Amino acid sequence: MADKIHKADAEWRAQLTPEQYHTLRQKGTERPFTGKYVHEKAAGVYVCAGCGQPLFSSDTKFDSGSGWPSFWDVIQTGSVELKTDLSHFMVRTEVVCARCGGHLGHLFEDGPRDRTGLRYCINSTSLDLKQSE
Repeated sequence: MADKIHKADAEWRAQLTPEQYHTLRQKGTERPFTGKYVHEKAAGVYVCAGCGQPLFSSDTKFDSGSGWPSFWDVIQTGSVELKTDLSHFMVRTEVVCARCGGHLGHLFEDGPRDRTGLRYCINSTSLDLKQSE
């Protein structure tokens, strides 16, 4: 895995769109069923929109019906970090990019039982799809 990336807030603001900045740096979320990747079927690798770190393969993407892109596993151990999120009067598991610390979404244990049983519920604004050729 690549070295961690540290940037000043002004650098992130200059690099990211306002929507990406809100999600990745301010722990925002997009409204359900509005993200560009929620219904995406193309093959490829989903990378962090902040730093380009490979995060998820289209092979692990599934339609959870939640309104956000969902994956049953990460592309490689160590590509994301999990943190306890106590916001909004609930206990959840936050998923962040291990390289740049950008907020990606949350992890739930209601994914496909014939796979990992996990659902990485990820904001489209935190991802870029690098399609397979």
